[in-house]
Amino acid sequence: MSTDHEPNTERGSIENKGGFVSNMPGDVPRVNGQLAVSRAFGDKSLKSHLRSDPDIQDTYVDTNTDVLVLASDGLWKVMGNQEAVDIARKIKDPLKAAKELTAEAVKRDSKDDISCVVVRFRG
Repeated sequence: MSTDHEPNTERGSIENKGGFVSNMPGDVPRVNGQLAVSRAFGDKSLKSHLRSDPDIQDTYVDTNTDVLVLASDGLWKVMGNQEAVDIARKIKDPLKAAKELTAEAVKRDSKDDISCVVVRFRG
């Protein structure tokens, strides 16, 4: 269910709206050298170059679905999808699982904001 909205993957849309994508400062692609994501609600100075429409997916949740991890790029930049799910599955309490994932991202020296929600489904 994962779709990353990064400046490099949405470069065409950003450039068509008069913006640009660069890796300066640092090595992270940024919109107009500032924002490391290509979709956002705020950032008034960049609003005309960004999209804020969400990706919407209909997904059937059955008895084989046990956990969903919703997180910001601060987590995903340092951890793969399956790895995050594996960590979350080991911890029954979803709040504790989210805290563990966040702590692991910090431990891995994530350079971005880290937000995480874990949803546990009952079979």
